[in-house]
Amino acid sequence: MTTTELSWIATTLTAARPRAVAALLRYFRDLDTAEEGFQEASLRALRHWPEQGPPDDPLAWLILVGRNAALDELRRRDRHDPLPEADDGDADMALDPDLAGQLDQSHYRDDVLRLLFVCCHPALPLAQQIALALRIVSGLSVPEIARAFLVGERAMEQRITRAKQRVAAAGLPFDAPGARERGERLAAVGAVVYLLFNEGYVASGGTAHVRVALCEEAIRLARLLCDLFPDEPETTGLCALLLLQHARADARLDARLDAAGMVVLLEDQDRTRWQRAAIDEGLALLDAALRQRRIGPYQLQAAIAATHARAVRAADTDWAEIDRLYAGLEKLQPSPVVTLNRAVAVAKVRGPEAALAMVDALAEPLSAYFHFHGLRGGLLMQLGRADEARRAFADALALARTAAEAAHIRLLLDRLGAGASSDTLHAKDERCSIPS
Repeated sequence: MTTTELSWIATTLTAARPRAVAALLRYFRDLDTAEEGFQEASLRALRHWPEQGPPDDPLAWLILVGRNAALDELRRRDRHDPLPEADDGDADMALDPDLAGQLDQSHYRDDVLRLLFVCCHPALPLAQQIALALRIVSGLSVPEIARAFLVGERAMEQRITRAKQRVAAAGLPFDAPGARERGERLAAVGAVVYLLFNEGYVASGGTAHVRVALCEEAIRLARLLCDLFPDEPETTGLCALLLLQHARADARLDARLDAAGMVVLLEDQDRTRWQRAAIDEGLALLDAALRQRRIGPYQLQAAIAATHARAVRAADTDWAEIDRLYAGLEKLQPSPVVTLNRAVAVAKVRGPEAALAMVDALAEPLSAYFHFHGLRGGLLMQLGRADEARRAFADALALARTAAEAAHIRLLLDRLGAGASSDTLHAKDERCSIPS
C-alpha cells in the first residue's frame, strides 16, 4: 500500500465517519455498537480498497459493511436475543447503497447535525454533552478532546465513559428532538462545532498542522445551524467566526509552515492569499448578527477575527480594538485562555511588561499549556530577560504537540543562544477553549 493510497483512505474514512456513525446509531440505538461497527468497516476498507480499488460510494459501503459487521457481532454475543428493529426505514436505507446518500429525510436535512442534537441531551451535564458529541459524532480522540478542555486524558476518558453509561442507563431517546428541545440544546451544539473547527484549525497532534477536512465540516454544520436558527445572532456569529478564520487556510498551509517546517505567525502571512470571498461572507454575517444587539462570545471572537481581516498589512492591525474586544469577551466568557490571548494585544498596546503581568497570573491554570509558556518566553525575550526566557521556551518545547511547534521554539532558543533579540510572540490565533 503506497503512502498516497493510505493518505486517501484515511481522508475518506475521516470524512465519512460522522454520517456513517449517525446512520448506524439510528439503526442500532447503541453508541458502542455504532462505533464498533464503523471501526470494523474501516479496518475492512484498509484491507480491501488498496487491492480492489475504492467503491463508487465509499460512504454507502462503510454503512453497509459496518451494519453487517455489527449484526454479526450481536449474533455472536447472544443468538437468542432479538435483533433491533429498524426505525422509519433506516434498515432499508442502510442496505441500499443508492439511498445511503439520503441519510436523513427529516427537517434536519443532515444526519450529523441531527446526531449532535441527540448527543447534547440535557440529562447529561454540559461538559459531558460536548465531550460525548466530539467523540461520537466528530471522531476526535480522547487526547484531542482533553486538550480542548485543558484537562488530563484519563479525566476526559472517564468523563466520556460516564456519559455513555448515563445514556445507556437512562434509555435516552435517539429520536430527533422537537423545536423547543433544539433551542435548549443549541448552545452545546454550537460549542461542539466550535471545538471541532479548533481541532482542525490548529491540529493538536501528528504531522499535520492544519486538518482542512475538520474545518470544512465544522463550517458546513455552522451553515446548517444558521439555516435552522436564522434569528439567533450567536449562531450567525459562530459561522462568521469560522469563515473569517478559515479564510487564512491557503496562507497557513503554504506560508505558515515554511520550507524548514517552522511556524509562520499571523503577522508574517501573505495576506494576498487570504480568501476574499470567505472574508466578505464572514463580515456580512457578523454585521447581520451585531444588528440584532444581542452580543455573545462568538460574535466578539468573530469581531476580533474581522479586525485582523480588515488590516491590509499586519502593521495596520488595530490592536487597541482587539484589546477592547477581548476585555468584553473576558466579561462574557471568563477563561484563562481568553486572558492569555488578550495579553498579546496588551503587549502591542501597552508593552511587554504589562502583558507579562497578565500572563504570570495564569501560571496555575495554564501550567501544562504550550501557548502559555511560548507567549511568556516571547515576552521575557522582549524584556531582555534571556535566562528566564530560555526556561519558558524549554517548558514550551516539552509541551509541543507538532513538529512545527517544536521547530519554532527551537529557533527562538537558538536566537537566545546567539544573543539576538526578538519581539516574536507565540500565541494562538484567537482560539479559545471551553472551560471544564
